[in-house]
Amino acid sequence: MIVVSHPLVLAIDGPAASGKGTLARRLAAHYRLPHLDTGLLYRATARALMDREQALSDVAAAVAAAEALDAANLPEARLRGAEMGEAASVVAAMPQVRAALVDLQRRFARMPGGAVLDGRDIGTVICPDATVKLFVTASPTVRAARRHGQPARSAGIRHGAGRYPAPGRA
Repeated sequence: MIVVSHPLVLAIDGPAASGKGTLARRLAAHYRLPHLDTGLLYRATARALMDREQALSDVAAAVAAAEALDAANLPEARLRGAEMGEAASVVAAMPQVRAALVDLQRRFARMPGGAVLDGRDIGTVICPDATVKLFVTASPTVRAARRHGQPARSAGIRHGAGRYPAPGRA
């Protein structure tokens, strides 16, 4: 058990489909802390533009959308899928949007009592002074299976038992 006298901030970093989101949600529930999947912020920014029928390339509109986000109330179901991932890539390439969302993430991390954040560059850029920093990895096979929605067992993965190849795979 971690005992701290200041807010507990857990920064969980790693590549896509490495399991950082699952770990972050479980730790947030365990420690009763708010959780932020920072990748959803870029998707939510793009979704806001699409809902208003504004161009994803409109920097001013994208910054305004990013600044208006409520990190505690992201419509996660509407933000998943390949289309939203591609749209998020467009707004994520804008330095002004990135700056607005970095600020939002840092404010989220300063919540009373602490927070759990997962995403890219969380432990280095967003929360360099986090109480706990984790970098989660997974093999390319595991990541590919997660990305394509295959059950972990078909990729030869046993939860909690380490990495084992599926029968007939090396």
